[in-house]
Amino acid sequence: MLIFGHLIFTIGIFFMLGRILPALRGRLDYRYIAFGALLPDILDKLVGRVIFAETLANGRIVGHTLVFCLFIALLGYYSYGKSRDTGIFLISGACFFHLLEDGMWNTPYTFFWPAFGWEFPVGCYYGGVLDYFLKMARIGYVPSLCPCFIIEFIGLMIAVLLSAIYLRHRLTH
Repeated sequence: MLIFGHLIFTIGIFFMLGRILPALRGRLDYRYIAFGALLPDILDKLVGRVIFAETLANGRIVGHTLVFCLFIALLGYYSYGKSRDTGIFLISGACFFHLLEDGMWNTPYTFFWPAFGWEFPVGCYYGGVLDYFLKMARIGYVPSLCPCFIIEFIGLMIAVLLSAIYLRHRLTH
């Protein structure tokens, strides 16, 4: 999944949770949820695909682990105890849904890190940062029947639709 897929599907999950669980209504700050939905990729792509591209070449490292989600949840617990702010809990939950959307259970060495050792699997080196992002753009945004493109396209269309509804609502009020 890429940007729009993670954003829309994670926000959609929280939106549905807010509808199902009345106690959550009015307590969901979608800015935190959007940040949490992208945080694992922001962290891991920067570290594993940009900084350590030639040695690690893996965009799914620390941010794609359960330990990372649990660490953020502990920060959320601490923050909530200090200021009753639930924002970091929302980030943690959104990060967890990101991992589920990525199907991280299929790569248990990363998902359950460090249970199987301290190293992360080495990925494929694509020849530099620009080459990697061009490959990702080709997978996510060049029309094909690739699941990644389909999910990203659906996410983009939902984002456009929601933006249009929001703008229409703003203009009429």
